[in-house]
Amino acid sequence: MSDNKQTQGVRTVWWEDGASGAAVCLLDQSLLPQEVVYLRLKHEQEVADAIKTLKVRGAPAIGVAAAFGLALSLRRLMQEQDGALSLSAAQQHVHAIGELFSKTRPTAVNLFWAIERMLLCADIAIDNHATLQDLAHLLQGEAQSIANEDFDACMAMGNYGAELIADGDMLLTHCNAGALATAGWGTALAPMYVAHKAGKRIHVFVDETRPVLQGARLTAWELQQEGIPLTLITDSMVGHFMRLGGIKAVFVGADRVVANGDVANKIGTYSVAVLAHAHQIPFYVAAPSSTIDLDISSGDYIPIEQRNPEEVTSVRGIAIAPTGIQAANPAFDVTPHAYITAIITERGIVRPPYEEGLRRVCTDSRNHK
Repeated sequence: MSDNKQTQGVRTVWWEDGASGAAVCLLDQSLLPQEVVYLRLKHEQEVADAIKTLKVRGAPAIGVAAAFGLALSLRRLMQEQDGALSLSAAQQHVHAIGELFSKTRPTAVNLFWAIERMLLCADIAIDNHATLQDLAHLLQGEAQSIANEDFDACMAMGNYGAELIADGDMLLTHCNAGALATAGWGTALAPMYVAHKAGKRIHVFVDETRPVLQGARLTAWELQQEGIPLTLITDSMVGHFMRLGGIKAVFVGADRVVANGDVANKIGTYSVAVLAHAHQIPFYVAAPSSTIDLDISSGDYIPIEQRNPEEVTSVRGIAIAPTGIQAANPAFDVTPHAYITAIITERGIVRPPYEEGLRRVCTDSRNHK
């Protein structure tokens, strides 16, 4: 079963059944833009490793990858056991693999949302005395639904966000929140794609996004593939170009949006938001309802992933700092809601005060499932 939706050339993560069995397929983003390599992963540990090592990244995409990985793990175990697997053992296995995926990356809430949804699907099926074959089919279907819903959410965010873009606008984005970060057109880049396809002339400033260079390597590559004019700048140039007066709006994605509207996103987002505020430039966050975490009251309580300091002291394996130097490498920062003009979701655009609007979006999302 593979009913993946697709509207453009970039394909990030999907399920595939082939002659050699089931696999989770993904574009290896760690090699872009020099190489375009697709991986066919047949073991859940490979999927977990791909999430940890940023072969697949972006909050919605890692949720989709984990969901497919859980479905894959049961299919693999059923083949290995060859009829000897019990339902209780299958349930224990699925929960153990859920725990494996939950330890890959701590900040993006979409990951935990997808895992919980898959485990709930398994538990309900087992409580209803499903067969192993039914359970495997249900998990694969639930994972595909998560992917398809993300695709639809991207399209909706694109349509809502495009209304905020005028013909001739110069925009700025940080990190990568495009097709490579989702199962669809992206979050922050989706409005740009919709505006571009509608004939609006736009130009996008892409900051490089140190230390892993998602802007330079991924966003610039994506926009180039779509024929959208862009200018690549270093992170430290953002204030300079804002001061010149050409940039009309900033669009970024998110890895977690909490109840008061604070947002966790790639490190450097907070700095861009402060600069946008100083220059009176609208700062928009695009995120599906699966990124909203109403259980956390403010950004002070969002867990921030700390990555290997070598990502800071080297670039693509080449050292750029003295040997043995101490380096910090938080992967995300928190932008307070006071700096955010609006949050674009698949259920509409939420403006301050955020508490009521975000609660409504989450309620609407559950009601439409």
